Amino acid sequence: MFRLSSANSIANFFARVLAGSLFCAAIALVAQTSPNETLPAGAAKEKAEAACLTCHEARIIVQQRLTKAAWIKEVDKMTKWGAEVDPKDHDALVDYLSANFGTDQPAYQAPKSASESKTNSKTRR
Repeated sequence: MFRLSSANSIANFFARVLAGSLFCAAIALVAQTSPNETLPAGAAKEKAEAACLTCHEARIIVQQRLTKAAWIKEVDKMTKWGAEVDPKDHDALVDYLSANFGTDQPAYQAPKSASESKTNSKTRR
């Protein structure tokens, strides 16, 4: 095993155990409250998944509400940063994103976590 030789070593040991426990709890909480979201069906859904979901979770995209011009800038920026978008698919991808995540779409509402759903169902009773 190991030997703790002083009060300072004992405090250091417990501080590390506590930090590790808090880190694990934070990871579990994030995993519980970040449900997986998917992109909606559409002509360029597969192109969007291939270009965007390599680096981002779908929730980053589905919460956006951008104009078509802003989507063009965003796709161009991401392409410069390494997103693989075939030039012949560029317009179809922008059309898909602006149709599904444009300014004319309702505001994004995050899905409820399992714990929020339980709390809400108890309050409704």
